Amino acid sequence: MRLSRTVFHYCRQRANKDREIEEALARLAAMHPEMGFGKFFAMLRREGKGWNHKRVYRAYCEMKLNKRRKHKRRLPARNPDPLSVPQAANHCWSADFMSDALWDGRRFRTFNVVDDFNREALAIEVDTSLPSTRVTRVLDQIAEWRGLPVRLRFDNGPEFTAVAVADWAEQNNVELEFTQPGRPMQNGFIERFNRTYREAVLDMYIFESLSDVRSQTERWLEIYNHHRPHDSLGGMPPSEYLTQHKTGNVYS
Repeated sequence: MRLSRTVFHYCRQRANKDREIEEALARLAAMHPEMGFGKFFAMLRREGKGWNHKRVYRAYCEMKLNKRRKHKRRLPARNPDPLSVPQAANHCWSADFMSDALWDGRRFRTFNVVDDFNREALAIEVDTSLPSTRVTRVLDQIAEWRGLPVRLRFDNGPEFTAVAVADWAEQNNVELEFTQPGRPMQNGFIERFNRTYREAVLDMYIFESLSDVRSQTERWLEIYNHHRPHDSLGGMPPSEYLTQHKTGNVYS
């Protein structure tokens, strides 16, 4: 074959040595198909794997798991308002709606609530209709185990500007904060969460019923809050970040 014996042995040894890495990457890719190399490498490190970054990336590319980057079109600077991170949990929650469709074409909505401090997903309510009374019911359910927030940030949707939500906030001494129309990044934490949820769940699966959406959402929430590393949290999941940053009375 006109192949050097040393080269042959080197290739075979490298393949054997990388087999464990490839098996670990295949397992993560099967469990989290929406994630890329950065998340996989952080999760391997959290599992105690000490493999070199370049070595893992080489195996990642050889398995053809590397995703095509989506480059954004360059836009002029807009000088967005800064979005500050709260100093403790329950200082500010963000909430927003999303919509999608089942396999038969029926539309459904989700009501998502996130704690801005540790990006923890507090609730994702799924149904065909989510009026303002349903919104306040979800907030009460969260408050039973989490406590009440100091501030609640919304956009200007009709469900949020309804009298029922205003009455709920007044009764519970919660400040309502509304973003300006056409300024979604004023609610950037929930907007980023919505994108992650859509890529990992809504765009990843075909749903035949609302129960399918709810069950898949619950499974994903467990991963998101307790296992998925977040770059903005130093590579920690929200639950671990909250545990390490409890200062004083974290919950209301």
